Amino acid sequence: MVAARKHFAFVAGGEHGVAVGGTLAIGAITQPPLQPCATNAQWRWAGDRGCDLGCRCLAGMERCQPTLVCAGLEPAACMGGVSRRREALSAKWRFAVQMAVVAGLLATLGGLPPLMLWAGLGLDGWLLLGLLFFVGAWWINLFNFMDGIDGIAGMQAVFMLLGGAGLAAWANPAAFTSPVWMLMLCVAVATMGFLLLNWPPAKIFMGDVGSTWLGFMIFALALLSIQAGWLSYAAWLVLTAVFVTDATVTLLTRMARGERWYEAHRSHAYQRLSRRWHGDRKAGHRSVTLLVTTINLLWLAPWAWACLLWPQWALGWVLFAYAPLVVGVAASGAGRPDVA
Repeated sequence: MVAARKHFAFVAGGEHGVAVGGTLAIGAITQPPLQPCATNAQWRWAGDRGCDLGCRCLAGMERCQPTLVCAGLEPAACMGGVSRRREALSAKWRFAVQMAVVAGLLATLGGLPPLMLWAGLGLDGWLLLGLLFFVGAWWINLFNFMDGIDGIAGMQAVFMLLGGAGLAAWANPAAFTSPVWMLMLCVAVATMGFLLLNWPPAKIFMGDVGSTWLGFMIFALALLSIQAGWLSYAAWLVLTAVFVTDATVTLLTRMARGERWYEAHRSHAYQRLSRRWHGDRKAGHRSVTLLVTTINLLWLAPWAWACLLWPQWALGWVLFAYAPLVVGVAASGAGRPDVA
């Protein structure tokens, strides 16, 4: 066992070196233009340390299939974020890497339970894999899109990971002994350490490498918890509702308006609210981040629990959870330009 862990630690460390070294070699560590200003050193520290903490967590785990899957794919997920600030074919390269990572994850996971819809109908087999492939690629991208003000992405990740771990422990106490459950806690605690310095006004920023890696890890851990039978697709859909609603409504609105939806913008609901609740950056960013945290804890967490307690009504719980969020995001003007 000791020899296996040493070997796994060597593999994880080598992968971390490839991921971070590759980002430095191609000059992909730059200052994000639509996020608050930070020095190159600060942003490099944040993205670098996020990958490093992830590899260290994985290196401490037993050499089992779930942790090997994450360890093998997380460097590629990091590399998927490095080309966002590049020019020319950067978008095609970024999407290709992200799709390859999601496809690799689905291929190595093996069987997943069917997604039950209503009246005994559900998705399974290739239809389910196709849907999860699309959802995974969209999730990684939208998590990056939502990392636009201080604290919001880190706080959302902590909520989802701790909420998922707590619900898993409630549904199946045997989860305590699983490497997957421990990895959820490790990533959550590492993100909490980052959040201490990312809280408004932030001293460091996640950057594209950090947000891509964290988005991938959340998606992978969600599927692993579903595969283990602890949580359901519906419960995770509720836990992610704030980010999914804001990003999706914003995208659809910009597409309907005929805008270049694939270009960078600042019209997400959370961005508009942070400007509307103006003052200094600390006040606006902190207010929106605290609002998202309140919605997560007081509104979404109970609905996610309901999805596990009464799974036969899961579709209804998801709709109830999302309905006011869609109305609120649309009412905030998501996807629309500011009115002078």
